[in-house]
Amino acid sequence: MMQGKASIRFQNPPHILGTGCVAGEKEAQGPLGRWLDQVEQDPMCGQDTWEAAESHLQAQAARLALEHAGCASGDIRYLFAGDLLGQLIATSFGLKSLGIPLFGLYGACSTMGEALGLAAMAVDGGYADKTMALASSHFASAEKQFRFPLAYGNQRPYSATWTVTGCGAVVLGRDGGQVRIAGMTTGKIVDLGVKDSMNMGAAMAPAAADLVMQNLIDFDVTPEYYDQVITGDLGTIGQRALLDLLKEEGVNLEGYHRDCGMEIFDPETQDTHAGGSGCGCSAVALCAWILRELAQGHWRRVLFIPTGALLSQTSFNEGQSIPGIAHGVILERV
Repeated sequence: MMQGKASIRFQNPPHILGTGCVAGEKEAQGPLGRWLDQVEQDPMCGQDTWEAAESHLQAQAARLALEHAGCASGDIRYLFAGDLLGQLIATSFGLKSLGIPLFGLYGACSTMGEALGLAAMAVDGGYADKTMALASSHFASAEKQFRFPLAYGNQRPYSATWTVTGCGAVVLGRDGGQVRIAGMTTGKIVDLGVKDSMNMGAAMAPAAADLVMQNLIDFDVTPEYYDQVITGDLGTIGQRALLDLLKEEGVNLEGYHRDCGMEIFDPETQDTHAGGSGCGCSAVALCAWILRELAQGHWRRVLFIPTGALLSQTSFNEGQSIPGIAHGVILERV
């Protein structure tokens, strides 16, 4: 049912039946590497292009999620998926062989939150018995599209983040599994005029802060209601901005907040500067880390908030600012 201004409390909370996460060698060397389902040692994944490599990541993650959920592609009513590339080509080429009705989504790096929320709505509303949510990114395909060709060898400022090469997929159903989706809060576009594409944490932090405030208001709770509030890819700079923005509103997340971009790499040994980013960052961290912690009883309830910077080559070249968006999903241990 509707909850407050922008949230939903699910009457029949969908359960997470299975997950699949695939990532690259650099991600495997990070703190979450031991929990990955599959590691691709070849960044090209045996394909001819970076974009095809990302499609391969999607196909493999979807296959693993179906396998772990104990179902086939024909059992999935709807597929909610997206990536960072123009016209979602990683998704359309990567998932076409599944034959599942597809909602292609673009929420930049917030896409996994958007996909999870919509997939949960379909199950809770009785429109599907099983759904799948999925999101991916690839370091090289993102650099090629948004920044510089890899051969250029440009220097990256310390505010920059490292796009995760990886994909996470989740199968949802009416019952089963150890974690359920209790509710969601849909974020709105927030733009405070940040124009630096090498500091996307600063661009996304205001949207994350707005989402947190809206969630607390809509559900009439305090931060202590959650064991953890976990954003998608704010990185070290974005985290500081988020905490400061919330303190101005009288909300203290110190001790409750973590960020997937800060968890997926080791900044001391992997030279990732502000942290990880990309659609795959929150998707992989969700499947490899967050859901595992919930299932094992280390956490009882998590507010999962993938964050996105809504820029393109066109908007950047035209001197536009970088709007941010965030989508929140409430994950609970059954």
